[in-house]
Amino acid sequence: MGKLKEIFTSWRVLLLILFILGSIVAISPKFGETGVEISAVSTNSSAELNGIVPGLVVNDVNGDSITTPEDFYSSISSVMPGDTVRLNTDRGAFSFVAESRDNETFLGIDVQQVPHTNLKQGLDLVGGVRVVLVPAEPINAQQMQDVIEITQKRLNAFGLADISVRQINDLQGNQFLLVEIPGTTEQQAAKLIAQQGKFEAKIGNDTVFVGGTDIKQVCRSADCAFVTECGQTSDTEWACSYQFRVDVSPESARKHADITSRLGTTLVGNEVYLEKQLDLYLDDALVQSLYISENLKGIESTSFVIQGPGTGATEQAAIDDALTRMKESQTILISGALPVKLNVEKIDIVSPNLGEQFLNYALLAIIGAVIAVGLIIFVRYKNWKIASAVLLTGLSEVLIIFGIAALIKWNLDLASIAGIIATVGTGVDAQIVIADEIQTGETSQRGWKERMKRAFGIIFGSYATVIAAMIPLFALGSTVLRGFAIVTIIGVTIGVFVTRPAFAKVIEALMK
Repeated sequence: MGKLKEIFTSWRVLLLILFILGSIVAISPKFGETGVEISAVSTNSSAELNGIVPGLVVNDVNGDSITTPEDFYSSISSVMPGDTVRLNTDRGAFSFVAESRDNETFLGIDVQQVPHTNLKQGLDLVGGVRVVLVPAEPINAQQMQDVIEITQKRLNAFGLADISVRQINDLQGNQFLLVEIPGTTEQQAAKLIAQQGKFEAKIGNDTVFVGGTDIKQVCRSADCAFVTECGQTSDTEWACSYQFRVDVSPESARKHADITSRLGTTLVGNEVYLEKQLDLYLDDALVQSLYISENLKGIESTSFVIQGPGTGATEQAAIDDALTRMKESQTILISGALPVKLNVEKIDIVSPNLGEQFLNYALLAIIGAVIAVGLIIFVRYKNWKIASAVLLTGLSEVLIIFGIAALIKWNLDLASIAGIIATVGTGVDAQIVIADEIQTGETSQRGWKERMKRAFGIIFGSYATVIAAMIPLFALGSTVLRGFAIVTIIGVTIGVFVTRPAFAKVIEALMK
């Protein structure tokens, strides 16, 4: 009992326990979770207007019990436009009316299996396609950001979830666009990437303007794009309006005036709009519908204001929602013309089945690495106390790395798993140094503090070497190298500042 008291009253061990508990909270494992999670809700759909948001867990649809996405889509297969859809969720019951889009029933929501943890799995572990694109000519930072936003919006228009679009660079400074599309196939990805993104804006069946040629400018500055008219609509909801200016060609202005002159008006909330919306199509797929202000009826103007709503539980939440929707609308309107042509450099495909196998093998590899380290330590010292401490330290490091990954929402892929295994392996050196110093100290005149100072001097030198080696890999920007570098840096940092000090205290107490 004396040794246990000494161990669990040490601030080093208490710090480790705090990190372990924090990691469990961050990972948030869910046992026995049923139902499906809403992954996306279409803007201005009946579902969205009735309060349905991404993240809701659906357990029941129109009285049918739901446990898998297949159950959900089977349940709604008989729903017709105009029917009421009732959802029982983890946040209460919701009802909305099914709509009709392109002569098909449209609900405006997508679902996925409820995640069992907060850990995000990368493409290698869930399957899908990774595409590397290269600009046909050098572009600046703003142009690259526009390309990223436009590409993200284009792919989202096809109802795909968890798409990752980001910039990567090599050591020569060459720019690339990395697109990861989980749960799709090579044929689907090739089709999405090859399409040029034909953009059209229609009112009913009449085309008002097309992207690239008719749209001259979309305002994104504070003097002509902002949020206004916020107010409380109920005890639990606030609503705001956003507006921004769009400049179009004179021909488009004449078309807009002619079409809107024949439209009536309708009341939406406290605002009056024209009875038909401005429908935005990308490659013939409807991606968003925007309300048209009543004061634009029959007006021939090359400059007009697009308005839309934003809602939230608080005024700030409603403002944030309106700003997000305004940015999305602006991005769609400029998506007809990319700043530069993109060429496909490389396509990697991982099947869902293979991704699941990779995940199982990766977890086994991590557990095997920790056990192997413990066995090596036992063979070296012939002491089960030291071996057990090493084993528990290794497992705690893995748990903490997972916790940090969940906290920062880092996608765990095979490179990240390799980084975890490397961390466990390199951690053996530090644990051997500490154990050797403690054992040597039993027959030497050096005190505990002097021995630990010597041990951690070696450990910090090794730590600095690893960090120095990982920085160039991180700077490369490649998704594989960067994932390995980030997880390795996180792992060795946790080891040096959290788990190694705790391990030293535990060994000191056990060896007395």
